[in-house]
Amino acid sequence: MTLILGIESSCDETAAALVAGDRRILAHRLAGQEAAHRPFGGVVPEIAARAHVEILPRLVQEVLEESGVPLHSVDAVAATAGPGLIGGVMVGLVTAKGLALASGRPLIAINHLEAHALSPMLTDPDLAFPYLLLLASGGHCQLLLVRGVGRYRRLATTIDDAAGEAFDKTAKLLGLGYPGGPAVEAAAEAGDKAAVPLPRPLVGSEEPHFSFAGLKSAVLRARESGRYRAADIAASFQQAVVDCLIDRTARAIDTASGVDRPTALVVAGGVAANRAIRTALTGLADERGLPFAAPPLWLCTDNAAMIAWAGALRYEAGMTDPLDAPARARWPLDPGAEAARGAGVKA
Repeated sequence: MTLILGIESSCDETAAALVAGDRRILAHRLAGQEAAHRPFGGVVPEIAARAHVEILPRLVQEVLEESGVPLHSVDAVAATAGPGLIGGVMVGLVTAKGLALASGRPLIAINHLEAHALSPMLTDPDLAFPYLLLLASGGHCQLLLVRGVGRYRRLATTIDDAAGEAFDKTAKLLGLGYPGGPAVEAAAEAGDKAAVPLPRPLVGSEEPHFSFAGLKSAVLRARESGRYRAADIAASFQQAVVDCLIDRTARAIDTASGVDRPTALVVAGGVAANRAIRTALTGLADERGLPFAAPPLWLCTDNAAMIAWAGALRYEAGMTDPLDAPARARWPLDPGAEAARGAGVKA
Protein backbone atom coordinates (compact mmCIF):
# COMPACT_ATOMS: atom_id res chain seq x y z
CA MET A 1 0.00 0.00 0.00
CA THR A 2 1.37 3.39 -1.04
CA LEU A 3 2.18 5.68 1.91
CA ILE A 4 2.91 9.35 1.23
CA LEU A 5 4.05 12.00 3.68
CA GLY A 6 2.64 15.37 2.62
CA ILE A 7 3.67 18.90 3.58
CA GLU A 8 1.78 22.15 2.95
CA SER A 9 3.11 25.69 3.56
CA SER A 10 2.00 27.81 0.61
CA CYS A 11 0.26 30.55 2.59
CA ASP A 12 -0.61 30.85 6.30
CA GLU A 13 -1.47 27.24 7.11
CA THR A 14 1.30 24.87 8.20
CA ALA A 15 0.35 21.23 7.74
CA ALA A 16 1.66 17.68 7.52
CA ALA A 17 -0.20 14.45 6.80
CA LEU A 18 0.33 10.77 6.05
CA VAL A 19 -2.09 9.37 3.48
CA ALA A 20 -2.39 5.87 2.03
CA GLY A 21 -3.17 5.08 -1.57
CA ASP A 22 -6.49 3.51 -0.51
CA ARG A 23 -7.67 6.99 0.66
CA ARG A 24 -7.02 6.46 4.39
CA ILE A 25 -5.75 9.55 6.18
CA LEU A 26 -3.50 7.94 8.78
CA ALA A 27 -2.57 11.18 10.52
CA HIS A 28 -3.00 14.88 9.91
CA ARG A 29 -1.80 18.02 11.66
CA LEU A 30 -2.59 21.64 10.80
CA ALA A 31 -1.59 24.86 12.53
CA GLY A 32 -3.16 28.17 11.54
CA GLN A 33 -1.70 31.65 11.95
CA GLU A 34 -4.85 33.75 12.20
CA ALA A 35 -3.83 35.44 15.46
CA ALA A 36 -0.48 36.52 13.99
CA HIS A 37 -2.00 38.06 10.85
CA ARG A 38 -5.28 39.46 12.22
CA PRO A 39 -3.78 42.82 13.31
CA PHE A 40 -2.72 43.42 9.70
CA GLY A 41 -6.03 42.42 8.11
CA GLY A 42 -4.33 39.86 5.88
CA VAL A 43 -1.40 37.52 5.51
CA VAL A 44 2.08 39.03 5.97
CA PRO A 45 4.44 36.80 3.93
CA GLU A 46 7.50 37.14 6.18
CA ILE A 47 5.52 36.37 9.34
CA ALA A 48 4.00 33.34 7.61
CA ALA A 49 7.36 31.98 6.46
CA ARG A 50 8.92 32.33 9.92
CA ALA A 51 5.98 30.54 11.49
CA HIS A 52 6.36 27.64 9.03
CA VAL A 53 10.02 27.28 10.05
CA GLU A 54 9.08 27.13 13.72
CA ILE A 55 6.05 24.84 13.45
CA LEU A 56 6.65 22.38 10.61
CA PRO A 57 9.25 20.05 12.21
CA ARG A 58 6.95 19.39 15.17
CA LEU A 59 3.97 18.66 12.93
CA VAL A 60 5.93 16.17 10.83
CA GLN A 61 7.14 14.39 13.96
CA GLU A 62 3.60 14.22 15.39
CA VAL A 63 2.21 12.78 12.15
CA LEU A 64 4.83 10.04 12.03
CA GLU A 65 4.36 9.20 15.72
CA GLU A 66 0.55 9.13 15.54
CA SER A 67 0.52 6.91 12.45
CA GLY A 68 3.19 4.61 13.82
CA VAL A 69 4.98 4.79 10.48
CA PRO A 70 8.70 5.60 10.60
CA LEU A 71 10.09 7.96 7.97
CA HIS A 72 12.01 5.20 6.18
CA SER A 73 8.75 3.29 5.66
CA VAL A 74 6.99 5.97 3.59
CA ASP A 75 7.15 5.57 -0.18
CA ALA A 76 7.73 9.25 -0.96
CA VAL A 77 7.68 12.75 0.50
CA ALA A 78 5.36 15.22 -1.22
CA ALA A 79 5.33 18.98 -0.66
CA THR A 80 3.75 22.03 -2.19
CA ALA A 81 6.28 23.52 -4.61
CA GLY A 82 3.99 26.35 -5.75
CA PRO A 83 2.11 28.44 -6.46
CA GLY A 84 2.01 30.49 -3.31
CA LEU A 85 3.95 32.90 -1.13
CA ILE A 86 7.48 32.02 -2.16
CA GLY A 87 8.99 32.17 1.35
CA GLY A 88 6.49 29.73 2.74
CA VAL A 89 6.71 27.44 -0.29
CA MET A 90 10.49 27.30 0.11
CA VAL A 91 10.23 26.31 3.78
CA GLY A 92 7.99 23.33 3.06
CA LEU A 93 9.83 22.23 -0.07
CA VAL A 94 13.28 22.42 1.53
CA THR A 95 11.97 20.45 4.53
CA ALA A 96 10.61 17.78 2.19
CA LYS A 97 13.90 17.62 0.30
CA GLY A 98 15.80 17.07 3.54
CA LEU A 99 13.41 14.32 4.62
CA ALA A 100 13.59 12.65 1.21
CA LEU A 101 17.38 12.78 1.19
CA ALA A 102 17.66 11.48 4.75
CA SER A 103 15.29 8.58 4.13
CA GLY A 104 16.38 7.71 0.61
CA ARG A 105 12.82 8.20 -0.61
CA PRO A 106 11.77 10.13 -3.72
CA LEU A 107 10.54 13.69 -3.66
CA ILE A 108 7.24 14.70 -5.28
CA ALA A 109 6.88 18.43 -5.96
CA ILE A 110 3.17 19.19 -5.89
CA ASN A 111 1.34 21.97 -7.67
CA HIS A 112 -0.95 23.34 -4.96
CA LEU A 113 -3.71 23.88 -7.51
CA GLU A 114 -3.47 20.26 -8.64
CA ALA A 115 -3.84 19.16 -5.03
CA HIS A 116 -7.07 21.16 -4.79
CA ALA A 117 -8.20 19.78 -8.15
CA LEU A 118 -7.68 16.16 -7.07
CA SER A 119 -8.87 16.57 -3.46
CA PRO A 120 -12.52 15.58 -4.16
CA MET A 121 -11.29 12.11 -5.21
CA LEU A 122 -9.81 11.56 -1.75
CA THR A 123 -13.27 11.25 -0.21
CA ASP A 124 -15.32 10.29 -3.28
CA PRO A 125 -14.14 6.98 -4.80
CA ASP A 126 -16.87 7.15 -7.44
CA LEU A 127 -15.62 10.40 -8.98
CA ALA A 128 -14.05 9.69 -12.36
CA PHE A 129 -12.18 11.67 -15.02
CA PRO A 130 -12.93 13.84 -16.88
CA TYR A 131 -14.80 16.21 -14.58
CA LEU A 132 -15.42 19.94 -14.73
CA LEU A 133 -13.80 21.76 -11.82
CA LEU A 134 -14.51 25.20 -10.41
CA LEU A 135 -11.32 25.97 -8.52
CA ALA A 136 -12.00 28.96 -6.28
CA SER A 137 -9.44 29.95 -3.67
CA GLY A 138 -7.86 33.06 -2.22
CA GLY A 139 -5.66 33.71 -5.22
CA HIS A 140 -7.28 31.75 -8.04
CA CYS A 141 -10.63 31.42 -9.74
CA GLN A 142 -10.58 29.02 -12.67
CA LEU A 143 -12.72 26.53 -14.54
CA LEU A 144 -10.79 23.44 -15.60
CA LEU A 145 -11.54 20.23 -17.39
CA VAL A 146 -9.71 17.64 -15.27
CA ARG A 147 -8.82 14.81 -17.64
CA GLY A 148 -6.38 12.97 -15.41
CA VAL A 149 -3.37 13.42 -13.13
CA GLY A 150 -1.27 16.14 -14.73
CA ARG A 151 -3.81 16.62 -17.54
CA TYR A 152 -5.81 19.84 -17.35
CA ARG A 153 -7.53 22.11 -19.84
CA ARG A 154 -8.23 25.60 -18.56
CA LEU A 155 -11.58 26.89 -19.80
CA ALA A 156 -11.67 30.15 -17.82
CA THR A 157 -9.69 32.18 -15.33
CA THR A 158 -10.00 35.55 -13.62
CA ILE A 159 -8.86 38.62 -15.52
CA ASP A 160 -8.24 40.53 -12.27
CA ASP A 161 -9.20 39.58 -8.69
CA ALA A 162 -10.14 36.04 -7.70
CA ALA A 163 -13.39 35.41 -5.83
CA GLY A 164 -11.49 34.71 -2.61
CA GLU A 165 -9.59 37.99 -2.90
CA ALA A 166 -12.88 39.82 -3.37
CA PHE A 167 -14.28 38.21 -0.23
CA ASP A 168 -11.20 39.19 1.77
CA LYS A 169 -11.22 42.77 0.50
CA THR A 170 -14.94 43.14 1.11
CA ALA A 171 -14.49 41.96 4.69
CA LYS A 172 -11.74 44.52 5.19
CA LEU A 173 -13.82 47.34 3.66
CA LEU A 174 -16.76 46.48 5.92
CA GLY A 175 -14.62 46.01 9.04
CA LEU A 176 -15.75 42.41 9.46
CA GLY A 177 -12.41 40.99 10.52
CA TYR A 178 -10.07 38.27 9.32
CA PRO A 179 -10.24 35.72 7.71
CA GLY A 180 -12.52 37.48 5.28
CA GLY A 181 -14.47 34.68 3.62
CA PRO A 182 -16.12 33.24 6.73
CA ALA A 183 -16.64 36.77 8.11
CA VAL A 184 -18.58 37.90 5.03
CA GLU A 185 -20.62 34.70 4.99
CA ALA A 186 -21.55 35.14 8.65
CA ALA A 187 -22.51 38.79 8.15
CA ALA A 188 -24.56 37.92 5.07
CA GLU A 189 -26.84 35.69 7.13
CA ALA A 190 -28.28 38.79 8.80
CA GLY A 191 -28.54 40.81 5.59
CA ASP A 192 -30.85 41.31 2.60
CA LYS A 193 -29.20 40.01 -0.57
CA ALA A 194 -31.36 42.29 -2.73
CA ALA A 195 -30.78 45.48 -0.70
CA VAL A 196 -27.72 46.83 -2.54
CA PRO A 197 -27.55 47.13 -6.34
CA LEU A 198 -24.19 45.61 -7.27
CA PRO A 199 -22.82 44.65 -10.69
CA ARG A 200 -22.35 41.12 -12.03
CA PRO A 201 -19.17 41.51 -14.11
CA LEU A 202 -19.09 39.48 -17.37
CA VAL A 203 -22.40 37.72 -16.65
CA GLY A 204 -23.92 36.83 -20.01
CA SER A 205 -20.69 37.61 -21.84
CA GLU A 206 -19.29 35.41 -24.58
CA GLU A 207 -15.90 35.91 -22.95
CA PRO A 208 -15.46 32.83 -20.72
CA HIS A 209 -13.56 34.43 -17.84
CA PHE A 210 -14.29 35.89 -14.39
CA SER A 211 -13.87 39.43 -13.10
CA PHE A 212 -14.36 40.59 -9.52
CA ALA A 213 -12.38 43.85 -9.29
CA GLY A 214 -15.36 45.97 -10.35
CA LEU A 215 -17.58 44.26 -7.82
CA LYS A 216 -15.09 45.03 -5.08
CA SER A 217 -15.04 48.69 -6.15
CA ALA A 218 -18.85 48.78 -6.08
CA VAL A 219 -18.77 47.47 -2.51
CA LEU A 220 -16.45 50.35 -1.58
CA ARG A 221 -18.85 52.89 -3.10
CA ALA A 222 -21.82 51.32 -1.30
CA ARG A 223 -20.03 51.52 2.03
CA GLU A 224 -18.91 55.11 1.47
CA SER A 225 -22.47 56.15 0.56
CA GLY A 226 -23.60 55.48 4.12
CA ARG A 227 -26.97 54.25 2.83
CA TYR A 228 -26.63 50.55 3.60
CA ARG A 229 -26.04 48.30 6.59
CA ALA A 230 -22.85 46.25 6.50
CA ALA A 231 -24.90 43.04 6.66
CA ASP A 232 -26.91 44.07 3.59
CA ILE A 233 -23.75 44.90 1.65
CA ALA A 234 -22.25 41.55 2.64
CA ALA A 235 -25.37 39.63 1.61
CA SER A 236 -25.67 41.51 -1.69
CA PHE A 237 -21.98 41.01 -2.43
CA GLN A 238 -22.17 37.30 -1.72
CA GLN A 239 -25.20 36.92 -4.00
CA ALA A 240 -23.39 38.82 -6.77
CA VAL A 241 -20.45 36.41 -6.49
CA VAL A 242 -22.82 33.44 -6.59
CA ASP A 243 -24.50 34.80 -9.72
CA CYS A 244 -21.14 35.33 -11.44
CA LEU A 245 -19.88 31.86 -10.56
CA ILE A 246 -23.07 30.15 -11.71
CA ASP A 247 -23.25 32.05 -15.01
CA ARG A 248 -19.61 31.38 -15.88
CA THR A 249 -19.78 27.73 -14.77
CA ALA A 250 -22.91 27.12 -16.84
CA ARG A 251 -21.09 28.47 -19.87
CA ALA A 252 -18.11 26.20 -19.14
CA ILE A 253 -20.39 23.15 -18.92
CA ASP A 254 -21.54 23.87 -22.46
CA THR A 255 -17.96 24.38 -23.65
CA ALA A 256 -16.66 21.24 -21.94
CA SER A 257 -19.54 19.13 -23.25
CA GLY A 258 -18.37 19.90 -26.77
CA VAL A 259 -14.93 18.46 -25.98
CA ASP A 260 -15.26 15.78 -23.29
CA ARG A 261 -18.65 15.30 -21.65
CA PRO A 262 -17.90 15.87 -17.95
CA THR A 263 -18.74 13.07 -15.54
CA ALA A 264 -19.52 15.57 -12.77
CA LEU A 265 -19.42 19.19 -11.69
CA VAL A 266 -16.83 19.60 -8.95
CA VAL A 267 -15.87 22.53 -6.75
CA ALA A 268 -12.68 22.81 -4.69
CA GLY A 269 -10.58 25.47 -2.97
CA GLY A 270 -11.20 27.62 0.07
CA VAL A 271 -14.18 29.48 -1.44
CA ALA A 272 -15.87 26.09 -1.91
CA ALA A 273 -16.54 26.11 1.83
CA ASN A 274 -19.14 28.86 1.34
CA ARG A 275 -22.58 27.32 1.81
CA ALA A 276 -24.43 29.68 -0.54
CA ILE A 277 -21.99 28.89 -3.35
CA ARG A 278 -22.27 25.14 -2.75
CA THR A 279 -26.05 25.30 -2.75
CA ALA A 280 -26.16 27.22 -6.02
CA LEU A 281 -23.67 24.90 -7.71
CA THR A 282 -25.66 21.87 -6.56
CA GLY A 283 -28.73 23.37 -8.21
CA LEU A 284 -26.82 24.05 -11.43
CA ALA A 285 -25.53 20.48 -11.54
CA ASP A 286 -29.06 19.15 -11.07
CA GLU A 287 -30.33 21.36 -13.89
CA ARG A 288 -27.62 20.08 -16.24
CA GLY A 289 -28.00 16.43 -15.22
CA LEU A 290 -24.55 16.16 -13.67
CA PRO A 291 -23.54 14.70 -10.31
CA PHE A 292 -22.13 17.32 -7.94
CA ALA A 293 -19.00 16.66 -5.89
CA ALA A 294 -17.15 18.72 -3.31
CA PRO A 295 -14.64 17.85 -0.60
CA PRO A 296 -15.71 18.11 3.03
CA LEU A 297 -15.24 21.62 4.36
CA TRP A 298 -11.93 20.93 6.08
CA LEU A 299 -10.44 19.66 2.80
CA CYS A 300 -11.46 22.83 0.94
CA THR A 301 -9.03 25.07 2.79
CA ASP A 302 -5.26 24.52 2.61
CA ASN A 303 -4.21 21.21 4.17
CA ALA A 304 -1.55 18.52 3.82
CA ALA A 305 -3.90 15.59 3.24
CA MET A 306 -4.65 16.84 -0.26
CA ILE A 307 -0.91 17.29 -0.89
CA ALA A 308 -0.20 13.73 0.19
CA TRP A 309 -3.14 12.42 -1.88
CA ALA A 310 -1.92 14.21 -5.00
CA GLY A 311 1.50 12.79 -4.20
CA ALA A 312 0.05 9.28 -3.99
CA LEU A 313 -1.62 9.60 -7.39
CA ARG A 314 1.55 10.96 -8.97
CA TYR A 315 3.72 8.32 -7.31
CA GLU A 316 1.51 5.51 -8.57
CA ALA A 317 1.75 7.05 -12.06
CA GLY A 318 5.56 7.04 -11.84
CA MET A 319 5.81 10.83 -11.48
CA THR A 320 8.57 11.83 -9.07
CA ASP A 321 10.91 14.83 -9.04
CA PRO A 322 14.63 15.53 -8.59
CA LEU A 323 15.92 17.12 -5.41
CA ASP A 324 16.62 20.35 -7.26
CA ALA A 325 12.92 20.86 -8.09
CA PRO A 326 12.31 24.63 -7.81
CA ALA A 327 9.90 26.54 -5.62
CA ARG A 328 7.51 28.59 -7.76
CA ALA A 329 5.45 31.64 -6.92
CA ARG A 330 3.37 31.02 -10.07
CA TRP A 331 2.64 27.64 -11.62
CA PRO A 332 -0.32 27.30 -14.03
CA LEU A 333 -2.03 23.94 -14.34
CA ASP A 334 -2.49 24.43 -18.09
CA PRO A 335 0.65 26.26 -19.24
CA GLY A 336 -0.46 26.02 -22.86
CA ALA A 337 -3.69 27.93 -22.29
CA GLU A 338 -4.13 31.20 -24.14
CA ALA A 339 -3.39 34.20 -21.91
CA ALA A 340 -6.56 35.83 -20.63
CA ARG A 341 -7.11 39.56 -21.03
CA GLY A 342 -5.54 41.38 -18.10
CA ALA A 343 -4.65 38.23 -16.17
CA GLY A 344 -0.89 38.37 -16.74
CA VAL A 345 1.03 35.80 -14.70
CA LYS A 346 -2.13 34.69 -12.90
CA ALA A 347 -3.49 33.13 -16.10
